[in-house]
Amino acid sequence: MSSNVPSSSSGAAGSADSSAPRRNSKRPKYSRFTQQELPACKPILTPRWVISAFMLVGIIFVPIGVVALLASHDVVEIVDRYETDCIPAEFINDKVKYIQTPGSKLCNRTLRVEKKMKRPIYVYYQLDNFYQNHRRYVKSRSDQQLRNANSANDIDDCKPEESANGSAIVPCGLIAWSLFNDTYNFSVNNSPLQLNKKDISWKSDREHKFGKDVYPKNFQKGALIGGASLNESIPLSEQEDLIVWMRTAALPTFRKLYGKIERDIEANTTIHVTLDNNYNTYSFNGKKKLVLSTTSWLGGKNDFLGIAYLTVGGICFFLALAFTVVYLVKPRRLGDPSYLSWNRNPGGH
Repeated sequence: MSSNVPSSSSGAAGSADSSAPRRNSKRPKYSRFTQQELPACKPILTPRWVISAFMLVGIIFVPIGVVALLASHDVVEIVDRYETDCIPAEFINDKVKYIQTPGSKLCNRTLRVEKKMKRPIYVYYQLDNFYQNHRRYVKSRSDQQLRNANSANDIDDCKPEESANGSAIVPCGLIAWSLFNDTYNFSVNNSPLQLNKKDISWKSDREHKFGKDVYPKNFQKGALIGGASLNESIPLSEQEDLIVWMRTAALPTFRKLYGKIERDIEANTTIHVTLDNNYNTYSFNGKKKLVLSTTSWLGGKNDFLGIAYLTVGGICFFLALAFTVVYLVKPRRLGDPSYLSWNRNPGGH
């Protein structure tokens, strides 16, 4: 009889425990990761380590900067700004009226080659104060239409240049509509310089973004003409001026490749340029420049990379020398307890 009592009380306690609500704990499950107990490298930055690190960065960065600057200075570049010089005197105070007036706008320019230019010589046009990265401008295009001939009517994103005369425009959108339309012809000693305009665009763009069976249609047929026209018998994948233009720039000053000159030009040569000044940059105070440039193994002319490396390397050298002087003149024992605040002020003041 007595042996049943403990079991009864034990059962009652068990049922009571099971019926009692469990407390929800916010304590995370223990792991070495959550408790930050994983092994870690905790270097002690002694003066020798700091000085050595700064010296190493300086030794590496300074030669890289010198090499980058030398490569940039090997590039021969000619830049000619012409949008103002190509305006007749009678229109100098009303440039917008001149550019919007129909008719020939030929302009002759002379470029002097001071240093030998080795082929290939890249010809660029440069625009300043032209915001191709404007949200409405960037979105005004139809990538599906550019790729697929069956998507000619996919023009929902192309406003306000989506259709003309009740028919869809191919290619539609503001980017294509504003295609650059100045042209350049070069000659040396009355002999024309041939300009190669093949393969000036990205291969991936030609093969994947612009269809071989997509042809221009109803382009620049609206009331307002924005820029260059396109040959309706040539597919978009072969219209490389358009492909180059459609790759929008991130900054308001940009260059786009116009063509390549596949021959060397000797020093002290005079290049005669006949250009059509058609593109309207006057409405927004833009600038137009013609650029002829060679390249080096590092690319085009750009001193920024070399100057940046030299600056960082020079600063690191200076800091290494400064820390060395401080370390030698006024050395400090590592972990010296006399520098603790309560040791420097025993009275707590």
